[in-house]
Amino acid sequence: MNLKQLEYFVQVAELGSFSKAAVALDVAQPALSRQVRALETEVRQQLFLRNGRGVALTDAGKRLFDHSVAVLQLVTHAREDLGASRDEPVGRVTIGLPPSIGRQMTLPIIDRFKQELPAAKLAVVEGLSSHIVEWVTTGRVDVGLVYNPEAQPGLEIVPLLQEALGLVSHAARGKRRLTAPLPMQELSHYPLIVPERVHAMRRLLETQAALAGVKLNIAWEVSSVPSIIELVCAGYGHAVLTASGVAASARAGELASRRLVDPTPTSVLCLVTSAHKRPTPLTQRTMQLLTALARKLPA
Repeated sequence: MNLKQLEYFVQVAELGSFSKAAVALDVAQPALSRQVRALETEVRQQLFLRNGRGVALTDAGKRLFDHSVAVLQLVTHAREDLGASRDEPVGRVTIGLPPSIGRQMTLPIIDRFKQELPAAKLAVVEGLSSHIVEWVTTGRVDVGLVYNPEAQPGLEIVPLLQEALGLVSHAARGKRRLTAPLPMQELSHYPLIVPERVHAMRRLLETQAALAGVKLNIAWEVSSVPSIIELVCAGYGHAVLTASGVAASARAGELASRRLVDPTPTSVLCLVTSAHKRPTPLTQRTMQLLTALARKLPA
């Protein structure tokens, strides 16, 4: 097993095709196939199943894929670490952001990155907090911002910002906006539009409601926060969001928010990195930039 075999294997797995991978790698397809067959011989497992559209990973292939991505990421980090000067980190860093944060921070982080780290490359991916945690632990993302992550041995977690949750309603034109706090006990009177249970905000809300003895009135389940806000504005119900979630919406001016109290559920935005990898100089600088920008978000 060698790095070239792992690189070829990962490329075929990601593209789902030997021919597409050969083009991307700029190698002849027979040579690519030989390297993958040699890898299968080495691990004594079939890694791909052929289908009408190309190839798909077997169960063994899926397990090896996660290991391969982590190995290649470590090699890349080692090269970047050794090649970086003290004053100007080089290489490539990938950050993961929740969609509500991504809409507010992508442009500022790229502006700062361009100014302060011109010799480095940045990739930004968006996903639910649970997905970003998985990407960090498998090495696909170097550093992420996530809401309310659960503690686990493979994760370094640094809390950055606490945001109180509020009941978000449509503020009809000409009507008085309600801004007085809303006791949690009254939340059951409002039909709610909430994300699915894999969403960190949904889990937090259900936990806090259960502790307060409140039965939530779930009217609709919608994964996308922008779609939830569209439904709120259309009169289908109410949402429970943070101030940054409201501020990220293009329709923020149509919304009114009432802070939940007695108790006040709080969402915590955290910086997460892998506990098993020493951060490169570039990753450390990126973490500093993300920390500074995240602490400027509306709380």
